[in-house]
Amino acid sequence: MADHARIDEVLLAEPRGFCAGVDRAIEIVERALRKFGAPIYVRHEIVHNTYVVNDLKAKGAVFIEDLAEVPPGATLVFSAHGVSQAVRREAAARGFSVFDATCPLVTKVHVEVAKLHKEGYEFIMIGHKGHPEVEGTMGQLEAGIHLVEDVEDVFRVRPAQEEKIAVVTQTTLSVDDAAHILAAVKQRFPKVREPKKQDICYATQNRQDAVKLLAPAVDVVIVVGSPTSSNSNRLQELAQRLGTPAYMVDKPEDLQPQWLEGRHRVGLTAGASAPDILVQQVIARLREFGALSLRSLPGVEETVHFPLPMGLGDKSMAALGGAA
Repeated sequence: MADHARIDEVLLAEPRGFCAGVDRAIEIVERALRKFGAPIYVRHEIVHNTYVVNDLKAKGAVFIEDLAEVPPGATLVFSAHGVSQAVRREAAARGFSVFDATCPLVTKVHVEVAKLHKEGYEFIMIGHKGHPEVEGTMGQLEAGIHLVEDVEDVFRVRPAQEEKIAVVTQTTLSVDDAAHILAAVKQRFPKVREPKKQDICYATQNRQDAVKLLAPAVDVVIVVGSPTSSNSNRLQELAQRLGTPAYMVDKPEDLQPQWLEGRHRVGLTAGASAPDILVQQVIARLREFGALSLRSLPGVEETVHFPLPMGLGDKSMAALGGAA
């Protein structure tokens, strides 16, 4: 372990960890549990983080994928990733009491799709196949929305017409990857309509910008996040692309001593769905490995806050802390 004692410094990316949409989604479930009692059913993991999901399970949340698993009259929460129109219709038909924890930035994409669809547009969606956010956005329409995961996909798309094409993106993509694919979309469809403001969320952008500052300053980057978290995976990929070894940990025990051998400066960040308690636990483990000092890099201060849905935002309910 002698080499570990040579970790001179741990540099913390700013910002890192929870974003406003994740904060809001977790608070919706916690408030619903307090107001209505357990169980509260949640369609899909509320956010993609193992610690958060297990913590809410312990408090009485039941995570399901199929609405058939929800009993009549139950309270149901839609996850932060959003849902298709078919899921909304089924939930309404079954008479569930629904609270929608869809991130407002994802909802903005859904609203844009619905509006432009009425104007006759077809859509190119840049995103990852199978991701719940992509399924939710594509599920806003019966047809006319085409998923592309890379530049090659762009040239395989066969829309019914090419005069009215609009592009939307998954909110948690790599900013650089999305820009690369968007350039191909513009080449293929010169008249394509872009969003007024890019769909990639402010928190995803800020955390990626922070890694661009962090990675060149350290010998290794540790990303706190779960394997299912798109934005956490993008942070790891970005650090690697910048030439710095990078590893993702779902919990402090995942941190491997061999990753740190000969690495005197360790960079630490966390995906937007990873709670600060995990970051603190990883810092404690790095100290066990001999880390001597801790320093935060300068970064954007985030002040975004999203209101809670009607029925959960009563002032009489004490404000809840984080997801610990």
